[in-house]
Formats: sequence, C-alpha cells, structure tokens
Amino acid sequence: MITVNNVTLSFGKRVLFDEVNLSFSKGNCYGVIGANGAGKSTFLKILSGEIEPSKGSVDITPGERMAVLKQNHFEFDECTVLNTVLMGHKKLWEVMHERDAIYAKADFTEEDGIRAGELEGEFGEMGGYTAESDAATLLSELGVKDDVHPLLMKDISGTMKVRVLLAQALFGNPDILILDEPTNNLDVVTISWLENFLADYENIVIVVSHDRHFLDAVCTHVADVDRQKIKIYTGNYTFWYESSQLAARQLSDKNKKMEDKRKDLMEFIARFSANASKSKQATSRKKALEKLVIEDITPSNRKYPGIIFKQQREVGNQILNVEKLSKSIEGKPLFANISFTLNKGDKVAIVADDQMAITAFYEIINGEIAADSGKFEWGGTVTKAYLPNDNSKYFTNSLNLMDWLRQYVPPHVTDVDEPFLRGFLGKMLFSGDEIMKKTSVLSGGEKVRCMVSRMMLQDPNMVILDEPTNHLDLESIQSFNESMTNFTGIVLLSSHDHTFMQTVANRIIELTPNGAIDKLMSFDEYIERKQANKLQLA
Repeated sequence: MITVNNVTLSFGKRVLFDEVNLSFSKGNCYGVIGANGAGKSTFLKILSGEIEPSKGSVDITPGERMAVLKQNHFEFDECTVLNTVLMGHKKLWEVMHERDAIYAKADFTEEDGIRAGELEGEFGEMGGYTAESDAATLLSELGVKDDVHPLLMKDISGTMKVRVLLAQALFGNPDILILDEPTNNLDVVTISWLENFLADYENIVIVVSHDRHFLDAVCTHVADVDRQKIKIYTGNYTFWYESSQLAARQLSDKNKKMEDKRKDLMEFIARFSANASKSKQATSRKKALEKLVIEDITPSNRKYPGIIFKQQREVGNQILNVEKLSKSIEGKPLFANISFTLNKGDKVAIVADDQMAITAFYEIINGEIAADSGKFEWGGTVTKAYLPNDNSKYFTNSLNLMDWLRQYVPPHVTDVDEPFLRGFLGKMLFSGDEIMKKTSVLSGGEKVRCMVSRMMLQDPNMVILDEPTNHLDLESIQSFNESMTNFTGIVLLSSHDHTFMQTVANRIIELTPNGAIDKLMSFDEYIERKQANKLQLA
C-alpha cells in the first residue's frame, strides 16, 4: 500500500496541492486525471520521491518495491538494452554485481564463500536465474527484437528507447508501478498488449494518460486532480465522466424527486457494472462498483469547451476524388498509387505505419505541398476546415486573440463585431481579459483551442484533423470527440487517441507504399485484423 498524508506542495505563492490525503491499494489501477497544468506529473514525482512535498509525507508498506517509467531517454546510453531492463529491479541488479565481483576474485576466501551463498539465496528468491530470459521475453513482447538486445541504448532509435524504458519499469513485477504517459510513441498493437498486461496486474498501478481508451481498459479507479485537491473515484474514466455528467444534470433538475434521482444513479451503476464484467479488469472493477456509495457520485467542477460545427450548406455528391497519388521524402516512399473517392456520410480514419505519410497526404490535398505524381479533385460544394499537426505558421505574429481570429472570418459571414468573435473564443474557454492575450505567449494547448475556434468560424461541411488531441486536456478531447461524433458532414481523421478513432470513423483508409487499403469498418475491427496479421507473420 502507498499512503499520502497531508501532502502540500507550493511554489512561492502558488499552491499546487493543499493537504492531500489518499491511499492506493493492491490490486487496483488508478488513473490520475486533471486539466493541463493541474499537477498530474508533479504528483507522480511526489509519490516516487523525486520531489519533496512542502508538507506531509508519502508512506510505502515496508519491503515493497516501486518502479517508475523513466522520462530521461539518455540516462542509460552507455548500457546495453538488456541490462537497461535488468536495472529496473535495482536490488536484483545490485545482488548480481556483488555476486559476480566475489566470483571474479583471485583470492576467494571462506568469508567470500559464505557471502556468495547468501547472495545466491537472495538471487534465487528474486527470480535471478530466469531474469535475463524474462527481460528478453518482455522486450520481445514490446516489439524490441532479439538482435537489438545486446546493442547500447545510444545506438537505438528514440521510439525503441521508449519501449525499452517501459520494459524496465514493468520488469520484475514491482509492488507499485508508476507510469507517466506510457502509451506515447507506441503503436496500437503494442498499446493493446500493454492494456492486457496491466489489466491482469495484481499489484498497484498509478498512471497518467490522455488516452481514454487506455484508461478505460486498465483503470479500476480515477484520481481526479482539481482545485489543489485530489479525490479518488470508483470506476474507469468513462464511468467517472458519465456518472459526473448525470449527477450534474440531476443537480440542475429542481423538479425531480430525490428518490427518483437515486434510482437513476443506481440503474446507471448497474448497467456499467454489467459492462465492466466483460472487460479485462472484470473482477476488481465489478467489486469496486458493487461497494460504491451513491453519495460518492458528484458533479465534476471541470469546464468543457463548446465545440460545435455548423454547416453553411450540405455537401454535394462530388466530395473528393484521389487518383494514384504518390509522395516520397528524401528518396523514402511515404505512400504510392493512392486512389479513393469520398462519399456522403463518410467519416474516414486515415492510418499509416509512418505518421509523416499521413501529414504529407493532408498537406497535399490542402494544397500546401505537391505530390510526386497523381492528382486529386475537390467537389465544388465542399467547404473545408483543416487542423494541421503543426500549426506554427498560423502564429507568427503577436496579435491578441480577438484580432487573430478576425483574420479568418469567411466572406459569407457579415456583421462581425466583438461579441461575435468573443463568442467563438468563449466556446473554447477563452474568457474575460484572456481574449487580449498575445498569440506569441500561447501554450501548445491554447494554440490548438484557437485553431478550433477558427475552424468553427468557417461553418464547414468537411473537417480534416491531423492529430487533433495533441496538447489538449481530457476535457477538450472529450468535447472534440463528441462534436465529431455528432457532426453530420464529412470527416478525415488521424489520431493516436483510440476512442476518438473508434467512435467517429466508419471507414478506414491505410496509406502504404503499395497503394491504399480501403475498408468499411470500425477502428477496433481494423486493429483486430492488424493484430491477427501480425500473429500470422510471427
């Protein structure tokens, strides 16, 4: 168990946490959520001892081992990949080195023999005799092939380092596992493996992630960081979100009787509990929900942006026709001979093994770069709104937000005054004096929110999204997702957010160097086929 006692953390006059009291128990996975800047990653650093709180303490049950996903990708550059993983179990690694040093002695004494025997006992108890094969298996399951294991960390790619450091944290079955954004730079197949691994994990897991599908797959509880406090709620992210929304609606319904509200909440818990029984976290989550007290369900204090796209007009029958489109960068083929036609009702997930291929494709069809060969044609009724992966070229000046947005008012919009522009910015949670903030000082998340304001202003019937969830907090991602689910126009979407892709897309187009793979299916169905193909090739 890990217990947080009266933890307070302040930086000067700014108080990040104020007398936080929590306990984390074995067999549970806790998803730490909160707005950007709320202190999620800082809280993990307090738990791991990397940061000392201003007041209070963090207590761990004696003898329990904690493992933390390392964020420093250069810390182990002079170590081999396999040894980097073994170092994840610090005590085991120390015993290995002391034991090997004793056996290497030229003048081996009786005392050395006694100590070596003690070390052999410890080594065996910690699983030392199978440690190397266990570490190698873990690496292979995370997509790090055997021929990479003897290489130095400095000689492998950044994306491969992420997998090795994840294996390091998972190695040796730690009693407490702390993971900050563990799915970053992982492909969907590896993320699925990690979901299954953590869902069956019997010890404590504490994780920060913006991936809602991942949080839903692994979490039994949510630790909500809000207004200098942290409160633990039963259930995964979706249960927390939907139950808090239901509680908020009930709070605003003055005419509904209390017993009817309680009945609705109980029915909601029962439905969710039944669904939870089908998940990987079946036993622990179902037990937690059965113990849930109705009064523990409370409305969230979070503010959600109002992302609403209205079409100026419905798109016609001719939308987008792509013929034999090809693109290479520095001699490397990103995709070739891509052909497809968009139809009414299409919400397409564009996928590829290389993210650069997707971005290049979007830039081509938006007229920003040229294709090597092939052509594309937009229908005359299409009004596009494009959210690029890199939005830096839109923020080269130092205008305030009001004047920045004014630049993008389309010709069909008349009577543009301050309340009109303030309304679009306000929907994206820029209120009061914030609209006079200069674009030169905006954070990554604020820039994306500005770009979404600009898109809504276009009244588009076609939305193109290249990694729309980058830099956004869970509240903005949730609102954006719901907006695209309800949008009646055409969508082209690429995102690392599994839930976004699954709930929005009804068609998958994969860009490859050998043409397009075009399927009318959900994202989950696509992933299942991808995993099945990988198993066949293994």
